[in-house]
Amino acid sequence: MVTSLSRNGGSRPKSLQSELIICTPTKESLNELPKTPLFGTDGIRGKAGDLLTAPFALKLGFWAGQVLQEASAISAPVIIGQDSRNSSDMLAMALAAGLTSAGLEVWQLGLCPTPCVAYLTRMSDAIGGIMISASHNPPEDNGIKFFGREGTKLSNLLTQKIEAGLRGNLARTTVENSTQWGKTYQHQDLTKNYSQFLQESLPSGIDLRGMRIVLDLAWGASVEVAPAVFRALGAEVICLHDRADGDRINVNCGSTHLNLLQAAVIETGADLGFAFDGDADRVMAVDAQGRVVDGDHILYFWGQILKDRQQLPDNALVTTVMANLGFERAWRSLGGQMLRTAVGDRYVQEKMWQTGAMLGGEQSGHIICHHHSVSGDGVQTALHLAALVRELETSLAELVDRSFQTYPQILRNVCVEDRERRTRWQECDRLQQAIARAEVEMGDLGRVLVRASGTEPLIRVMVESACAKSAQHWSDRLVSAVESYL
Repeated sequence: MVTSLSRNGGSRPKSLQSELIICTPTKESLNELPKTPLFGTDGIRGKAGDLLTAPFALKLGFWAGQVLQEASAISAPVIIGQDSRNSSDMLAMALAAGLTSAGLEVWQLGLCPTPCVAYLTRMSDAIGGIMISASHNPPEDNGIKFFGREGTKLSNLLTQKIEAGLRGNLARTTVENSTQWGKTYQHQDLTKNYSQFLQESLPSGIDLRGMRIVLDLAWGASVEVAPAVFRALGAEVICLHDRADGDRINVNCGSTHLNLLQAAVIETGADLGFAFDGDADRVMAVDAQGRVVDGDHILYFWGQILKDRQQLPDNALVTTVMANLGFERAWRSLGGQMLRTAVGDRYVQEKMWQTGAMLGGEQSGHIICHHHSVSGDGVQTALHLAALVRELETSLAELVDRSFQTYPQILRNVCVEDRERRTRWQECDRLQQAIARAEVEMGDLGRVLVRASGTEPLIRVMVESACAKSAQHWSDRLVSAVESYL
């Protein structure tokens, strides 16, 4: 158990009371905020220097501090972690300044994976956690994710209150009557607690000696934690993109660009490989033949083990609308049931809490196992998949061969910079007509999913069909429709 440090705040000088005016939105600052909601499916994201500036992060930290204290009815630390982006230091310091101006203590972890923040928040006396990262987005982007004291994504109610404060619609509470400033402490040492937890979550006595594993660390948050844990378990580890580099995070590498990992696994004769995204809350795997093993396959393999051990209530898996139909039909043939949600690990998490399901995740590699954690964790998932291969005395390639045949699924991204048009795409009648026509033409043999990304300025178009030519045809038609009408 991680224990909290004692607070040691100093008295607030009267002359500094006026400094709090910077946290009170002015008419000019309110006009700078977008009219659409600030919080998406995974916190607040945008280009560093546009919405995500130091003044904005300062105000955000202040109002987050107000809301977290009110929700917890106590004044306790807030934990901040970050990925390697060049703008992360700036945002971390500004957020800390805002939190301390609200009277809160701040623990700065520095470089660490997002699930490290979630774990330490849950296991300590903290009232909240913040991760500064834009996940798989390019280096120029950044984001701010909030966690509640239980280590789960902050509820919509609380994020709405924070946004109300930023927009001038929430009264200040704690600051006006407080006599203490908060303090900031550096606690990079706490990441060791997280690394220990990762190892302890594995089956007792697991040993990865004799396994050669390639890790693509995406120049991001996992560069220190992931190799060390795999090596501690005896694996021979070959690393790609293994330095914290804010200029190159996610650039042609990591979980969304698997070509280099596939080539490295084959060239080195590795047993398998794993690619993390920038903040390491997701993972994609590659087998010894260089084939991609995505979140659908990982859920299928892990689900079978838990089902056989009678540790999977109602034999249920929770996944999203993106999960492949081949995966769903294979899982149902084993006597399992699949519960689908909207895209986003927060929706998967909500459905798991509602139904009591113990395993869920996304095709993109966010996997949540309530036997071990309450958040998606790419490093933990990779460790458990490697341990599963070792326990079954097989190879990942053999597991893939014995799994299921995927339906052709084409995912296309169309950039729509106009935030209003992007978020209100469903109001475009001509696009809706194009979608309806595709659905009618494919019938029961295919499906269409169009959605606005919650993390990037993109409209995502997915077409899945038993016929590859049909999937390609309707994918092309719908992408053209988005480009023409949005």
